[in-house]
Amino acid sequence: MAFYRKRNDAAGIRVGFTVGKPLGGAVERNRIRRRMRAAVQRHLAEFAAPVDVVMHPRKAVLTMEFARLQAEVKQILTEILKGRSK
Repeated sequence: MAFYRKRNDAAGIRVGFTVGKPLGGAVERNRIRRRMRAAVQRHLAEFAAPVDVVMHPRKAVLTMEFARLQAEVKQILTEILKGRSK
């Protein structure tokens, strides 16, 4: 799940994560955050729009193959940018 908001400045995309306690202990939450951050960093150069994005991952991120996680992150970012242009 992701939320986004358009900004009026010329800076590029900014991405944040919310990983709450229901997703596990501190170790699991940090692992989720690190995996999400790595997946997003591989696609940031492709998206230069001035948008703030907050991603709220599910616990499945812990066991998901990294290639699939990257594909889902790219799809989310692409859909956000398409939504902006409407």
